[in-house]
Amino acid sequence: MENDGRGSCLPPRGEGTVPYEGVWRFTAPAVDASVPQARHAVRDLLARQGVPASDDLIHGLLVIVSELVTNAVRHAALLSPMLAVEVAVGAEWVRVSVEDNHPYRPTALVADHGQTGGRGLLLVREITAEAGGACDVEHTASGGKVIWAALPLKPDED
Repeated sequence: MENDGRGSCLPPRGEGTVPYEGVWRFTAPAVDASVPQARHAVRDLLARQGVPASDDLIHGLLVIVSELVTNAVRHAALLSPMLAVEVAVGAEWVRVSVEDNHPYRPTALVADHGQTGGRGLLLVREITAEAGGACDVEHTASGGKVIWAALPLKPDED
């Protein structure tokens, strides 16, 4: 994974910020080997920054990263030989996203239980909902897409 020049860009420190806040972006080729590399890079980044995330939350984020990078490799590589993984951490949330240059906007379809694949986005939506977060797909200015999931670092205390 390569830093595309925008990685390790921390927002200015001020009141209300915490030491682990920031945005990091990595690029990688759209190949199978990038799936575990992205997962390990995100895990190591969260640990290095001291992000106060539970083991369950980190596990969920890593599954999400794996699924999103896998989708980019399987479905976008022809038109997008590179992909970008971004991790944004705020005081109370963490957001992971994967960007590619393929214009197709995927939808989470109801999976056939006999199917062995095709459940990645359903899994992302389920993990996100269970954590009380949000996920979506957005078009980029260049005609590609970003698929993201944001999860709270602390459970709601209602």
